[in-house]
This record gives sequence, structure tokens and C-alpha cells, in this order.
Amino acid sequence: MSKKPIFSNHVASASSGLRHVFVRDLTLDARIGIYESEKAAPQRIIVNIDLSVVEGEGPKDDEIGHVVSYEIVVKKVEAIIAEGHINLVETLCEKIAAACLKDKRVVAARVRVEKPDIIPNARSVGVEIERTR
Repeated sequence: MSKKPIFSNHVASASSGLRHVFVRDLTLDARIGIYESEKAAPQRIIVNIDLSVVEGEGPKDDEIGHVVSYEIVVKKVEAIIAEGHINLVETLCEKIAAACLKDKRVVAARVRVEKPDIIPNARSVGVEIERTR
């Protein structure tokens, strides 16, 4: 994977032929963490995903199958969480990014996973990564 970031303030770009597909503040219960207390029960996580998607000729015939569906992206995240315990937030981010990049139309994925309940005096803590094709 390339290390050159393609995101700027705008992940949608007419000049680059990119569309921005995103998921904001997806809140799920996940088995994640390295401590025994975290392994005992699921905890709340918040997932944000930004995808740079190569625009085709638009949604041909106005059909969902011709675009990258945010619903499918959410289902991919839910399936990863359902696989079972993950020790590190970094690992979860990598799995989500890899799942999104399996769609050849996705050229870059930025994934942020937050744990809002883990540090009492912080609104949230977490990790954000960017991966490109």
C-alpha cells in the first residue's frame, strides 16, 4: 500500500474523479482491549470511515449496485466485530480499512475507532489510520 496521502480537506474531488463515501459516529459494542476487564464484556466503540471512491459514470440506472454502499461498509464493520475479541484498536482499524479496500473502486480509506468510556476524564481515546491502494 502506498504511504502517500491523497486526502486533503476534501476527499471528494471533481478534478481527481473522486467521490466521498462516509460513515459517521457508528456506535457499536465490541469485545476489544488488552486488559482482563475489557475482555470480560463488550464495550462501546465509535467508528468513523472516510472513503475516496473513483467515480464512474454515476449510479447507472439509479441502482445501488453501481456505487459503493455505505450500508455495505457498515455491514463489513459489524461482521469484523462479530468475529470475536480484538486486542488492539489499531488491529480493528487495519481490518476495517482492508475490508473497504477490497472494493476496487475504493482508492483510499481513513478509519477512526474511538473508545469513549475507557479514560474517565477524556471524551474519547482511539486511533485513526489512512490506507491507500
